[in-house]
Amino acid sequence: MSEVHNTAQSQDAQPQAAQTLAFQAEVKQLLHLMIHSLYSNREIFLRELVSNASDACDKLRFEALDNGTLYEDDSEPKIRIGFDAEAKTITIADNGIGMSRDEAIAHLGTIAKSGTREFFGQLTGDQKKDANLIGQFGVGFYSAFLVADRVTVLTRRAGLAAGEGVRWECSMAGDEAGAYTVAQVEKPGRGTEITLHLREGQEDLLSSWKLKSLIRKYSDHIVQPIVMKKEEWNEEQKAQVLTDEDETVNQANALWTRSKNDISEDEYKGFYKHVAHDFEDPLAWTHSRVEGRHEYTNLLYIPRNAPFDLWDRSAKHGIKLYVKRVFIMDDAEKLMPTYLRFVRGVVDSADLPLNVSREILQESKDIDTIRAGCTKKVLTLLESLANSDEAADKEKYAEFWKAFGKVLKEGVGEDFANKDKIAGLLRFASTQLDTQDEVVSLADYIGRMKEGQDKIYFVTAETFNAAKNSPHLEVFRKKGIEVLLLTDRVDEWVTGNLTEFDGKALVSVAKGGLDLGALEDEAEKQEAEKAADEYKELLDKMKASLGERVKDVKVTLRLTDSPACLVADEHDVGMNLARILKAAGQNAPVSRPILEINPSHPAVLRLKYEDKHFDDWAAVLFDQALLAEGGALDDPATFVKRINQLMMAMSGN
Repeated sequence: MSEVHNTAQSQDAQPQAAQTLAFQAEVKQLLHLMIHSLYSNREIFLRELVSNASDACDKLRFEALDNGTLYEDDSEPKIRIGFDAEAKTITIADNGIGMSRDEAIAHLGTIAKSGTREFFGQLTGDQKKDANLIGQFGVGFYSAFLVADRVTVLTRRAGLAAGEGVRWECSMAGDEAGAYTVAQVEKPGRGTEITLHLREGQEDLLSSWKLKSLIRKYSDHIVQPIVMKKEEWNEEQKAQVLTDEDETVNQANALWTRSKNDISEDEYKGFYKHVAHDFEDPLAWTHSRVEGRHEYTNLLYIPRNAPFDLWDRSAKHGIKLYVKRVFIMDDAEKLMPTYLRFVRGVVDSADLPLNVSREILQESKDIDTIRAGCTKKVLTLLESLANSDEAADKEKYAEFWKAFGKVLKEGVGEDFANKDKIAGLLRFASTQLDTQDEVVSLADYIGRMKEGQDKIYFVTAETFNAAKNSPHLEVFRKKGIEVLLLTDRVDEWVTGNLTEFDGKALVSVAKGGLDLGALEDEAEKQEAEKAADEYKELLDKMKASLGERVKDVKVTLRLTDSPACLVADEHDVGMNLARILKAAGQNAPVSRPILEINPSHPAVLRLKYEDKHFDDWAAVLFDQALLAEGGALDDPATFVKRINQLMMAMSGN
């Protein structure tokens, strides 16, 4: 049931009286939304509960590797499904790991998932949209309430005494809704049994044919056998009747071990929903068997939507590790790099020992090889979508980028071996379209370069508008040179680690010493040199006036409309990065900006002949440049006061 953790309990624990407890507020809210928004997809209740039962069996097998007594003379994990037409109940039982009392309360009464608050904040009240969100969040055990108004759970954790069984019950009818009871009971066998007391109108589920069809539709790939009582025709009763003989309903084999040609698209999608506990179909997947020095099989999926804990880098990853088809562990983080933490799926190794631990994984060369192979498979899959001529594939990649692009960007600095591959997958906004749509690849940019251009130019800023309207772009817009507009915080990390692509250097337009190379004509260069000589006295005077606020004051030809701009020296930390580091509570290296002035702007021309208010004009030019660059003023009140005084002086008052 849900996630199960090792909870040590004494074998001599005293029986505890039944308790009535209230649901966590989020659970009540989720149940209400789910029952109303997901009702048209009610069939998923069986898929979710069988999937949880399968996980419980997998976890027992893993823990039993170190402690064989957990099997309690019953070493064949299985899932049993039955129904009682008269009582109007359906029962899903497993002989997996089970739960202790504390675990039952923790896992059935709370949503222990990061992103809960963001999840509820995104709900719109539109049932169709909310249904997608709820499925994305993961309904798991609570899907039982789609068809039942009362749910009874009987469970005992493997290894605990028979007297330490737990009976958990919740009714969603009348005044009892929103509360549940927990009692200690006798349960001879380990594992969990869930009884669903069906709502009115759900009687069509009370048939062997209906349940078997749902199992084959949604859970055929489950590794454990799913058994039901066999039905036979009774001549006397003129009806199908249940016998005492069991029959296995599902294929009960590992889907990933079958040949790709034998697996249908629906089977792949169904397995994804089981392994990822996702409501939506996956976006794409890759399935391969590697043979040679290292033998392993991987089946890896790209989800359609980002999980709510995507930005929690400490959250466990979504890869299940098997060894020779035996489940070893969930969330094997060593099998996939952090920047691919959204990938879901399974890896089945033929080489690793069955008693492999997380500590062994840290040191294993085999695991390093598997990780490198899996990473390459995922990146190749993404490349095939990104570079496809098919419109449907391009659309899929655009969907992927919207959901996971920011995470993939982390790989530029984390995965040196695949840096070029990742760089080719990146998408950016640019001045080509002047929209926030991140659709421009670096290859696209290079393909549109002007004759004589040998660099890829970019600007970083806190917001799209700040980037789009940056004064640093003025000369580039004048010359028709495309500039990438980077506004994600992770973009500073990207440009810090990606210095070139396809032989072309990536250059910030907000760094000093801007060299447009062949794009600059000789007349412009001569004009710049002439202006520097002509304005030398003004530059020295401004530098003295601004003092410690600037490293230098220079004449620039990068501006066409603005009077001044601030740039970072070539080897200094960029001003946007410095702000990001400061906001994150980190100390950025102290560096002063360079103030560049536009010699043809009226404000600069005025300053050349200004005496009385020179210091005020110089300070205003600096502050304006700082604001235009996206910075914050240290003393806004003084800035406003200066502006007012200068306006008054200009009007003659």
